[in-house]
Parts: sequence; structure tokens; C-alpha cells
Amino acid sequence: MKTLLYLHGFNSSPASIKAQQTAAWLGERNLGQHFHCPALHYSPARAASQIASWLADRNPADVTCVGSSLGGFYATWVAERYGCRAVLINPAVRPHTLLDGLLGPQRNLYTGEEYLLTTDHMAELVTLLPARLTPSRYWLLVETGDETLDYRQAVDYYAGARQTVFDGGDHGFQHWQAMLPEVLAYAGIDPPAAQP
Repeated sequence: MKTLLYLHGFNSSPASIKAQQTAAWLGERNLGQHFHCPALHYSPARAASQIASWLADRNPADVTCVGSSLGGFYATWVAERYGCRAVLINPAVRPHTLLDGLLGPQRNLYTGEEYLLTTDHMAELVTLLPARLTPSRYWLLVETGDETLDYRQAVDYYAGARQTVFDGGDHGFQHWQAMLPEVLAYAGIDPPAAQP
């Protein structure tokens, strides 16, 4: 079964706006069984283990990974390790350098969970960096108004991949809902034909 594996970002959860928009769109079309959005652990190593466990009994050809921000980094790891395709939304290219400035107490924006972000977590991120990229596996979606990440880093990093760059917007990626039909068609998840 074709499945969209949605990976949320840093201090986020399956309750994030884009994850909820995706779940709602599929649910309204009786396609909810094609969507999986795990609550990823704050430890990158544990998050990777969660993803790997879910993928263990699935055909990678049937999975399209969608990752937002830090989830885009995880989606890249998935794509290279398992051969899945990935849609990357304003992805973090080298999150260990981005998050290094945020070490210390953290609080998940959706769950309220509190934890310490440590140098060990940065080391875990480094171990997930792919040695190389296979551009044909990726579709990059970025907005130039991203206030958290420089979209040009992602454009350069995923050179050769399919890329859609929107002017304006922000890190939340305002075009997501409008892009959903095209993204789901890319994943091979099409709504049932209307009854005559």
C-alpha cells in the first residue's frame, strides 16, 4: 500500500499544522490509511530507530517520506538508507550546526515535554548525515521568506533534484495545503474517482 510517511520538525509533533492538514485532506477522501505521522523522539538516534522500526516490514518503493525542517533532514536519511522518495519542506540541511546554538533546556511546542538538548544529540545528528545524495529521490519545496533557514542552502545542497521555490512565505511553508494534491499524486496516492 502506498504510504506517506510524514516526519515533523524540531520541537514539533503530529499535531503540527501541516501534519494536520495532510491527515484531514486524506481523511476527507477516505485515504487515511495511507498516512503515518509518528511522534518523533527528541533524541535523533531514537527518532531514527523509530523510523527504522516502522519501515522494517514495508516495501520502500511504496513509501514517500515527507519531512519538514528537521524532519526534512530525517527524510533525507531515510531516502538514502532505504531508497524511498522524499518530499522536503524547508529542510534543515545541517541541523547539528543550526541547533548547536540552542543547547540546553527545551520544551516541545505541542506536547509541553521538557528536556535538555545536548552535544550528544548533535553527535547523533552527525552520524545520520548521508555520505552522498541521489538527486532523483527528492522533491524540494522551499519558500524564500523562511525566517529560520536560508532556503539557498537547501537549493544548493539538493542540486539536481526536482525543486519548487516560492517567493515569500515563511518557515511554516504557507503553500503546503495548495500543494497537497500534487504531492499525494507524486506519492501515488490518488483520491477515488467521483461516482457518476
